[in-house]
This record gives sequence, C-alpha cells and structure tokens, in this order.
Amino acid sequence: MCGSRNAIPESHRVSEAKANELEDRLLDFAVRIGKLVDSLPETRMGKHIAGQLVRAGTAPAPNYGEACGAESKNDFIHKMGIVFKELRESRIWIRMVIKSELLPAKRMNAVLDECEQLCNIIGKSLLTAKTNRSKHSN
Repeated sequence: MCGSRNAIPESHRVSEAKANELEDRLLDFAVRIGKLVDSLPETRMGKHIAGQLVRAGTAPAPNYGEACGAESKNDFIHKMGIVFKELRESRIWIRMVIKSELLPAKRMNAVLDECEQLCNIIGKSLLTAKTNRSKHSN
C-alpha cells in the first residue's frame, strides 16, 4: 500500500518505491500550491481563493502519510478518500484561478495537469482498495 522506512520483504519493494514516489509528488504539489498562492493578487477574490487553495492543496500529502499508517483496510480507504476529496477541491480552486484570470493560464496549466494526474492515481488506488476489501469480505 504505502512506503515504509522499516525492513520490507523483497516482493513489496516495488510498491514501496511507487508509494514513496507518490508521497514525493504530493509533497511537490503542496510546495507548488504554496508558491502559487503566494503569487495571487491581494484582491478580495485573490485572498479568498488563496486561503481555500492553500488548505486544500497542502492537505493531500499529510493525509496520504496518515493513510500509509492506517490501522485497517477501512481506515486506509477512509484516509485515501480524504486525499482524493482534497485533490478534487484543489482542482476546482485552480480552475477558478484560471477562469478568474488571477494568474496566467500558461502558468496554471502544469499544476492543473499534475492535480488531474494525482486525482487519477489516488482514485484508482481507492477503487483497487475497495475492490480488494470486497473480495476478502466474501
């Protein structure tokens, strides 16, 4: 599921590397969001979006860390659901920045694309976890 710093069996090392890569991408996304928010204009709209986007955009990384320490499959699914919700919210705020023309779309497209990719990865992980839970509960 998630990477761990402890000794890992050989068969799980590939998934650990992928989990660490995902964690790094989520951290990089949070940093990009922080820098983006700092460059928003000090208008009423800019300040409002900045506050919302900084909360939503920086939440997935620590919530993913929590999911990696989940106590059960249900706990993992719940915490990954939070990651997914925060990424979807971030996507809306990023799109609002673009539509409001608060920052150039050219600057925003790369962060929007990364947000879309992260949504797809987390969404697929959630679907897999839910499918596996259903298989094991039958």
